[in-house]
Amino acid sequence: MRAWNAEVLADAARAELRAPGMADGGPARVTIDSRDVRPGDLFVGLPGERVDGGTFAEQALRDGAWGVLVAPEHAEIAEASGAVIASDEPLVALQTLATVWRRALGAKVVGITGSTGKTSTKDILAGMLSPHLRTVATAQNLNTEIGLPLTILGAPDGTEALVLEMAMRGPEQIAELTEIAEPDVGVIVNIGPVHLELLGSIEAIAAAKAELVRDLPHGTTAVVPADEPLLRPHMTRQDLTWVTFGPGGDVDDLGPVQLPFTSEHMRVNAMAALAAARAIGVEPAGPVDVALSAMRGQRQVLAGEVTVINDCYNANPMSMRAALNHLAEETNPPQRRVAVLGDMLELGPDERRFHAEVGAHAKARGVDVLVAVGMRAAAMVPPFGGEAHAVPDAQAAAALVPSLVRSGDHVLIKASRGVGLEVVADALDAALS
Repeated sequence: MRAWNAEVLADAARAELRAPGMADGGPARVTIDSRDVRPGDLFVGLPGERVDGGTFAEQALRDGAWGVLVAPEHAEIAEASGAVIASDEPLVALQTLATVWRRALGAKVVGITGSTGKTSTKDILAGMLSPHLRTVATAQNLNTEIGLPLTILGAPDGTEALVLEMAMRGPEQIAELTEIAEPDVGVIVNIGPVHLELLGSIEAIAAAKAELVRDLPHGTTAVVPADEPLLRPHMTRQDLTWVTFGPGGDVDDLGPVQLPFTSEHMRVNAMAALAAARAIGVEPAGPVDVALSAMRGQRQVLAGEVTVINDCYNANPMSMRAALNHLAEETNPPQRRVAVLGDMLELGPDERRFHAEVGAHAKARGVDVLVAVGMRAAAMVPPFGGEAHAVPDAQAAAALVPSLVRSGDHVLIKASRGVGLEVVADALDAALS
């Protein structure tokens, strides 16, 4: 947006320009965090539950911001050193600005959602596209109604591909993100029992995820799993190109693509990514350099050949089983398989059954030692039946696990984000580095 002056930017955001500022061009960057403002930034002050970001508008300008986009009550700045833009709904203005910038870029846009694996699919697709196109992908957890427009606005001139992760916690949230992003390709990785507490049924989850394909622009491409009956009622649009992936699908192998991992669930995610890449005219081949996002299955080898698999960013019954399958599939057999598994949140009234099923799956997949973290995860212990330890929280697990681990063990660490199980990985790192 460097070439956009204040008047153009305000018009793009459908907002009111109160002061033009002194810069001829546009902002270098957009931020919603007043503590992160750098000279040349556009600061967007969003109202929050506890703090209204608009109250920091003057401070942002004093810190060198190119300008501010805030609610009208925060736009009364007597001596503004930068542009002042007012909107009754700053978040809507941010989203509108992102859509206009997405169109100005002319980049191919891929939107990715799913109950599990959407982040790794995003990472794989970014790896496939980067050698061919100037690619920007969602960083960290910028996959919401705030994060997604920030990702788009962070894409520089010359960006040729945008890979956007889309998160969902309720109905019509994917629809909102789809409207902002206007994807050329929409990918649904899978459907599983995630957010059941909020949505009530697996069918409602499928309908919420299917908002992506329901609202794709005319003439675009929908990429969906080949073996998901829950999506079939939503695969009705004749104006889309439908591509299926996975066993029995249109894309059911990786051909010449070489991945840096071997697990089956990651291979299926890679098939979804390959289908999306082809849909925008890229044919990947050879080794793919994949930078997995933090705490999404990173491996670390510590002293004594102890391998830690840090997959504790999030968890649900589907991803737990996939992670345990991967632990069982290790081509270099470990001394023992140790699974540190924490609570899976937002599963509704059947949460105890879901946790018990994970315990049974851990036993079936050859886990030698189970550490169940949290009151929900405790339900994993009886069906597991082997050496098991139930602890109340992540701190207790961090104190226990280093004493359990032996040379040559492979340790899987996984739980919902709210459990904070990364402290166990930190404790092992401190004990064995």
